Amino acid sequence: MNIGKIFYLFCALLALAVVVYENHWGHEVNAKSSQSQKLIVPLIDGKGEELGEAVLTETEKGVSVALQAEGLRPGLHAIHFHEVGSCTPPDFMSAGGHFNPEHKQHGLKNPLGPHAGDMPNIFADSHGKVKTVIFNPRVTLEEGKENSLRDADGSALIIHEAGDDQQTDPSGNAGSRVLCGVIK
Repeated sequence: MNIGKIFYLFCALLALAVVVYENHWGHEVNAKSSQSQKLIVPLIDGKGEELGEAVLTETEKGVSVALQAEGLRPGLHAIHFHEVGSCTPPDFMSAGGHFNPEHKQHGLKNPLGPHAGDMPNIFADSHGKVKTVIFNPRVTLEEGKENSLRDADGSALIIHEAGDDQQTDPSGNAGSRVLCGVIK
């Protein structure tokens, strides 16, 4: 056998070993596990019409929220995680209050806060569209943890009609709930 044939045989065996390793020794579980740490959350308005989505991704230091939505009034809007995974139109009050497992006061600027579900305001352009990424270090998608958005009744992601003043307890004077998405 010449060197070229041995080299090709070795490469073929190496490729086969990699395929077998990737598909049979625990990597299937890891793939499922990493998929469970990324959630796509459709956002509906008060009429039940889907006007956007949020992609929630678990990171080492919290949850990243890649948000894309339309149909908003141009300007600032509050965005919060709420305590119940329910989005019953038209007012989304079924989502309860802000997600707050540590029982703190509302607002990123509040010395007695913030709620785990409090986040920075988002901005809708002159066409009522928003496309942004925000980060929340106080929550997780990992089930079984006290600060998990995926507890027994889930949680909700809500966009409000106005900006959050980041200190008025309990809701930051953010106005009505205009978009909602269920997190389970």
